[in-house]
Amino acid sequence: MRIIPAIDIIDGKCVRLSKGDYSTKKVYNENPLEVAKMFESHGIQYLHLVDLDGAKAKHIVNHKILESIASKTDLKIDFGGGLKSDKDLKIAFECGAKQITGGSIAVKDPQIFEKWIATYTSERIILGADAKDRKIAISGWQEESDQEIIPFIQKYEEKGVKYVICTDISRDGMLEGPSFDLYEEILSETKNIRLTASGGISKFDELPKLKDLGCDGVIIGKAIYENRISLKQLERYILKG
Repeated sequence: MRIIPAIDIIDGKCVRLSKGDYSTKKVYNENPLEVAKMFESHGIQYLHLVDLDGAKAKHIVNHKILESIASKTDLKIDFGGGLKSDKDLKIAFECGAKQITGGSIAVKDPQIFEKWIATYTSERIILGADAKDRKIAISGWQEESDQEIIPFIQKYEEKGVKYVICTDISRDGMLEGPSFDLYEEILSETKNIRLTASGGISKFDELPKLKDLGCDGVIIGKAIYENRISLKQLERYILKG
């Protein structure tokens, strides 16, 4: 199971929110590159980089930070937040993203999202399935759609999607544990999805449980920044393989 720390960006700074609420913003570091280098120094190979300014603005904003991290580390970066057009996607990949995550676009403009899958392949396009009360949430979690999470993922699995990041918004940033039941259900109702669990990770013991469920990856945010899970623990876990 891949260990994927998260860096969320607002105003060029590394922040965390609770339940996606921008008013709960807490700045953890003024320099995202510094944080990324720290992760890499502990054997971490992956990074989930979210442009929260972009999610609000509905177009890519913090691509220079992406470019800086991609050019100065060897981290494999998946980038999301505000990717709404072919131009946004081109900028993200040119700035060094290995993969991009599309959430709102997959709800609001499925034709564009399906075109991205066809153009860039399912290896590079991740479906962002962020849910609140089992309904897909969009626009930086500011809006709720009428789409149920399981059929939404199944629909895109039929279109060729392989990678899915699922965040239970009610748990995100709350340090109350992940949605084991939801992830178990997704994995039982899909055939070939490589699922990354996100939201609510609070302690190291939850990681082996997610691996046992069959999760391909886990995104860890606030638990690292609040020292609930140490980078040393993650380093040992990665080394054990």
